[in-house]
Amino acid sequence: MRNIKLTIEYDGKEFHGWQKQPNKPNIQGTIEQAIKQITGEEVDLFASGRTDAGVHALGQVANFKTNSSVPMDKWCIALNSILKKSIRIKQAEEVEERFHSRLSCKRKTYRYVIRYSECSSAIYRHLETHIPYPLNIENMQKAASYLEGEHDFKSFKASGTSSKSSIRTIYQAKVFSIDDERIGIELTGNGFLYNMVRIIAGTLVEVGMGKISPEQMKTIIMAKDRSLAGKTLPPEGLYLVKVEYQ
Repeated sequence: MRNIKLTIEYDGKEFHGWQKQPNKPNIQGTIEQAIKQITGEEVDLFASGRTDAGVHALGQVANFKTNSSVPMDKWCIALNSILKKSIRIKQAEEVEERFHSRLSCKRKTYRYVIRYSECSSAIYRHLETHIPYPLNIENMQKAASYLEGEHDFKSFKASGTSSKSSIRTIYQAKVFSIDDERIGIELTGNGFLYNMVRIIAGTLVEVGMGKISPEQMKTIIMAKDRSLAGKTLPPEGLYLVKVEYQ
């Protein structure tokens, strides 16, 4: 039995998220069906974490077990020839039997992309979130710095979150210019609560608009009160950038 690790890029706009669900297009089921066409096997594809409907990935990681003898250098070619162009297998590698994409994960990086201009983009409307107001990027970065370290992120926890603990560690939080009209909010941590990145992004936007001072971010974290944080921004601007295992 071989354990195959896939690194996957996908455009989430036409899918109802990663997780398999009946009668709705999803990424997990789509890739599993492609694997079945190649191997004839019904496999379970385990991801580093589920992404919601509309969320994108530049480096999602998933693994599956197979008895197939397909050479490793043929997996990407074979899968990409079957899959929709909105899903690409960037890398396939054989890993040790005990590797598990979710359980072995050490840290993840998410990026939220915002266009802050008077007019939204027709071309990139599914790949970013539009905020039609000027944003103070320097103040947003100051606020983001308070997120770094181990904290109870209950203030950024969506209702319905199944996680028992809301304590997480953010190793790096940064806000940066992509170009004259777009910024990125990037968070690297050991794990994230449901909608946590989108709520943090919404809070940082309110800082950028002057509704919240940068220093208030510390107060919001310590309060453990969801009502004090900003609104949950839409899924379109969110990307799973990288998953790390060491």
